[in-house]
Amino acid sequence: MSTNVERIEIAPGFTISRVLTGLWQIADMERHGQTLDPAVTATAMQPYFDAGLTTFDMADHYGSAEIIAGTFRQSLPNPNRAQTFTKWVPKPGPVTREEVRAAVQTSLDRMQMASLDLLQFHCWTYADPVWLDCMFWLQEMREEGLIKHLGITNVDTAHLRMALTSGIDIVTNQVCYSMLDQRAGGKMAALCDAFGVKILAFGTLAGGFLTDRWLNKPEPDWDNLDTWSQMKYGRYIRETGGWAVFQNLLTAMDQVARKHQVSIANVACRYMLEQPAVGGVIIGARLGASEHIADNLRLFEFELDVSDHVQLQEALGQMTPIPGDCGDEYRKPPFLTATGDLSDHLETFPPPYPTETWGDGRTRVLTGTTWETLAGYCRAVKKGNQISISGTTATHGSRVIGGDDPAAQTHFIIDKLEGALQSLGGRLEDVVRTRIYVPNIDDWEPIARAHGERFGHILPANTLVQANLVGSDYLVEVEADAVLGS
Repeated sequence: MSTNVERIEIAPGFTISRVLTGLWQIADMERHGQTLDPAVTATAMQPYFDAGLTTFDMADHYGSAEIIAGTFRQSLPNPNRAQTFTKWVPKPGPVTREEVRAAVQTSLDRMQMASLDLLQFHCWTYADPVWLDCMFWLQEMREEGLIKHLGITNVDTAHLRMALTSGIDIVTNQVCYSMLDQRAGGKMAALCDAFGVKILAFGTLAGGFLTDRWLNKPEPDWDNLDTWSQMKYGRYIRETGGWAVFQNLLTAMDQVARKHQVSIANVACRYMLEQPAVGGVIIGARLGASEHIADNLRLFEFELDVSDHVQLQEALGQMTPIPGDCGDEYRKPPFLTATGDLSDHLETFPPPYPTETWGDGRTRVLTGTTWETLAGYCRAVKKGNQISISGTTATHGSRVIGGDDPAAQTHFIIDKLEGALQSLGGRLEDVVRTRIYVPNIDDWEPIARAHGERFGHILPANTLVQANLVGSDYLVEVEADAVLGS
């Protein structure tokens, strides 16, 4: 086994290769209905392991990737020398503790493991608080020993902070992070550094576009590409300025690559490995079809110097930044997916909360908090095209979400407002007024900034006042009025 592969500790006593071999392309290889032979395909993982690239990343929906990985692990004299990471990506809608346990057990059975090395959770919408229920239940299973470590994937900065400040032990966030997509390099990296979370960067080679193969080549036919990855990252290229701007970036990368006598792919990955909070980069493999092991190993033979970073930053400065925060490509336009929408992932989004329509024409939403039952009110009520939302705190069941972090509490409250609106056929953009109550006026700024992040493109009328709240754990309360179609 190679000894020059860089490794990093992502949790106490748990180290991984800084280059992870991604198995998402198994789904692409199986997309026409054929299933790969697990025993045959598993043998194609051996050269990566022998080279010191002992960490593999997959998901429950990457075709038969978990089965193949489990077959490979069992072929090793010591299966624990391989680190096999997976993800759980449930569809939107209600989820029970039993369903979470069943999903974990399915991965355990497929991978032939008693405890998952790292389970990474993906949610499709924050407006439905079931994503937090899932995280708390997964944490329970980690404490039972069914999961060694918890991670998340495609989660933005505000909601990673929310989970962390709510006491969920997260060690990694796997997000798109490349020279085309620098969203994780600001607030996300700072938050991860502060909490000791490592970023696992995928899309680092942009589906193969950030390689020598595409240097000085004509713009491809975007409607007739070979793989889902190319379809997806072709959208990133167009979003960041188009083919000419992309070629300018490739040219700068090629100059740096020639200086170090490496490939453009090496420069793309090395640049990301040198970014703050990055634990590793995930490089996809088409097992049994093509491999780039020798080229990947060259990543550990050089480092970029100051002049390299300056040259690459100049090229990046000519590109249009990808908008939003990490994971937004799966939640809001522009949908930077293979199909340009969510049709290849989902069919529908169920309403987050139940509604009741009464004979007087009013429709009500209940979110199930103890306060609603105690005081006899609903979370929101719609009459005609108007929606009124009650004063809302960071209450979820018996928990206060966000701990003692006022910004995290505010974001969760706005998620609840959004969930109530969606359940009544509205959306956050329909809000015309918000009122914010804070017991400690010193907390006004993080609360106001959180409000600004969520409502800055809507600009409702707003009032913020100091007021005593019922419950010493609550740092903020928000109410809202909305007009459908506003």
